Amino acid sequence: MSTPDKYLTTLRNVWGYEDFRGIQRDIIESIGSGHDTLGLMPTGGGKSITFQVPALTMPGTCLVITPLIALIKDQMRNLKQLGIRVAAVYSGQSRQENIIAMENCILGGYKFLYISPERLSSEFFIAKLRHMNVSFITVDEAHCISQWGYDFRPSYLEIAKLRSILPSVPILALTATATPDVVKDIQRQLQFPRENVFRMSFERPNLAYQVRRVDQKFTSLLHTLRSIPGSCIIYLRNRQHCQDLSEELGKQGFSASFYHAGLSDTEKTLRQEDWSRDRIRIMVATNAFGMGIDKPDVRLVIHLDLPDSIEEYFQEAGRAGRDGQPAYAIILVDGKEVELARRRLSNSYPPVEYIRDVYEKVSCFLQIAVDDGYKVTREFNLQQFCVNFHLHPLTVRSALQLLSRAGYIDFTDEDDSDSRLRILATRHELYRVANATAELILNSLLRHYGGIFVDYVFIDEDLICHETGLDMDTVYNVLVNLSRNSIIDYIPRKHVPKITYLTPRMRTERVVMPAEVYEKRKESFAFRLKAMLEYCTQFFECRSRILLAYFGQKRVADCGLCDVCEYDNPPRYTQEEFEQVHQHIISQLSRGPVRAYKLHTEGIDHHLLQQVLHYMAKEEEVEMEGLSVRLK
Repeated sequence: MSTPDKYLTTLRNVWGYEDFRGIQRDIIESIGSGHDTLGLMPTGGGKSITFQVPALTMPGTCLVITPLIALIKDQMRNLKQLGIRVAAVYSGQSRQENIIAMENCILGGYKFLYISPERLSSEFFIAKLRHMNVSFITVDEAHCISQWGYDFRPSYLEIAKLRSILPSVPILALTATATPDVVKDIQRQLQFPRENVFRMSFERPNLAYQVRRVDQKFTSLLHTLRSIPGSCIIYLRNRQHCQDLSEELGKQGFSASFYHAGLSDTEKTLRQEDWSRDRIRIMVATNAFGMGIDKPDVRLVIHLDLPDSIEEYFQEAGRAGRDGQPAYAIILVDGKEVELARRRLSNSYPPVEYIRDVYEKVSCFLQIAVDDGYKVTREFNLQQFCVNFHLHPLTVRSALQLLSRAGYIDFTDEDDSDSRLRILATRHELYRVANATAELILNSLLRHYGGIFVDYVFIDEDLICHETGLDMDTVYNVLVNLSRNSIIDYIPRKHVPKITYLTPRMRTERVVMPAEVYEKRKESFAFRLKAMLEYCTQFFECRSRILLAYFGQKRVADCGLCDVCEYDNPPRYTQEEFEQVHQHIISQLSRGPVRAYKLHTEGIDHHLLQQVLHYMAKEEEVEMEGLSVRLK
């Protein structure tokens, strides 16, 4: 009698999938056999299955290290819906909740324990970890451990010390984006005894990568949205711009919403659900939108702002067409990209003197004296600080992040401080003092939060608003009034970053930026930014070829779908038609550089114009500078 396939049985019974996809089985069998394993799977490849399935078949708890609290919450919610016991330890929970989570894992009550990498610097957590039966360690977003990865996190370097604490426990590292150098570095940082990499092809034969050079982005955006039906994501860098564009699209008759990191968990969940269920067509978002997206029928991903790297772009573009049907990933450029990239580099890596000046001013602002402040944590009002010292928030935030990487401070900018509430009155007293509106709110609290009479619980006001139909101001004011009357104790959430001094405050002249933190990282950032710019400004080579080559994968044939391939395979024209347009372009450019769109005049076929320009660029008759064309 054949041995039952425990992995396939688990997949079918828990997730309802008939079989594994791609390299999922290979990764599962590797980590299930106790081998350190690195899995490279593009967005939508099913990464979570590769650690969740083997964890359910093995004794003990799977320790999952992931960088974002929002990602932890999202995966926990999905596992709980499947009836799987899962715990997490992160700063948004009370100390008591974190202790209970760890104790339950020690007792064997949970199959998964999610943590952020910062937890590994806690001696208390490490002490508890020594008593846990850990089946294996999953390092999600593993590129964060590499200095040369596009999203390097210094806290990820702490993961390597788990080797001495749990020497026999294997590690599964997962990432959707890693160049060949980063692949090697991940394994070196995690101390793999031998190379063990499973790669899924990054090729997306159904996805048309296109770059469109336009004069008016909004006009071209409207044309694109009307030309290509179906679910859509539009990526921008600025939160306010997301809201503004969403409202403007609404005025144009499109159903749209917006999404960014500044929204509450409930707002994010409701908007993502509306989009996932096609109640709205378009989500205008920052790069915060992407975690936990499992919508296969996205037909269109549009970038109005350039990402910082090919890695970031590939991840976001890859959210289109996961169902295998034709889809588009389009970048709209208007010639300002080179200047914006230069500014982005200077904003992300300001001069060292500027960084020292920010360190000095922050210390004064927080009233930390020289040689004082070690392990002191203070709330830091970034907005007020920038107003006081006439500094730009974006550059200040970059300086603080660099100071964090250099080990002087720990700058925490993620909002994970939820509101807390405890009911002080008895159940009998509660409704004698409450009016109709307060009763609605109290009923909602009692439905969702157990133990609220005994201890403080974290609450979400947006959930209460959604359930009661009341607006945020009403809910907030009712809770404040109930608190004033000693019926409840209500501690509203804070949106204030925190700074912890990791060393005593130093004199400004002693603050240095190590090469690994500043110069080398700046060079790496500039390299990735340059690669992204080159991708957008060239129109000679198949875009799919460029993307695959960047990740170390070669393809034999062009994709046939991108804008470059379209120009290589246009409708046929006569030699006379071709030559007429050729001479027209030469005549226009003889007076100096001209924007490509100005070359188009009535009577000239747009596709023919693009074909001739493409030919002239290949023959080195012309060259592009941003969106302008000039004779060589």
